[in-house]
Amino acid sequence: MNNCISEIILTEHDLQNTVKSLGEQITKDYKGKKLLLVALLKGSVIFLTDLMRSIKLDCKIDFMVVSSYTGTQNGGGNVNILKDLSMDITDLDILIVEDIIESGYTLNCVIEMIKLKNPNSIEICTLLDKPQKREVDISAKYVGKVIPDKFVIGYGLDYNEIYRNLPFVGVLNP
Repeated sequence: MNNCISEIILTEHDLQNTVKSLGEQITKDYKGKKLLLVALLKGSVIFLTDLMRSIKLDCKIDFMVVSSYTGTQNGGGNVNILKDLSMDITDLDILIVEDIIESGYTLNCVIEMIKLKNPNSIEICTLLDKPQKREVDISAKYVGKVIPDKFVIGYGLDYNEIYRNLPFVGVLNP
């Protein structure tokens, strides 16, 4: 399985430390607030699971299925909402949990939809950020790691629905 990787971006140990650090900061920032973690599936599910165990506060979770990928290594500007939130988020403090931010189109669309539901606040936590790919003015309050413009897989990130189960993040071998 690992011959699909040309380089490791985050080891399993790096991921644990990154998630722990993010969880500690979120715990400090959201103390006394009504925190709802909104995971964008499928890629963020492993990150969400580890992150919520690192947050030492009561919090709720909900999920959205949002897609702008079509089985290629390049995302598109077309965003499809396949599953919306299932709970009332009025007056909740929303933290969108994302696996990776590239162009920003997907998150921009999600944020605009969430704003219509009257939350108290909206912030973004992303495991990985590729600011050089940004086409929409959007940034995350919490960033695990800024990475180069390479196609990465593992720890929830996929290529054609495979490699999500890798315990690290690596660059897909071309």
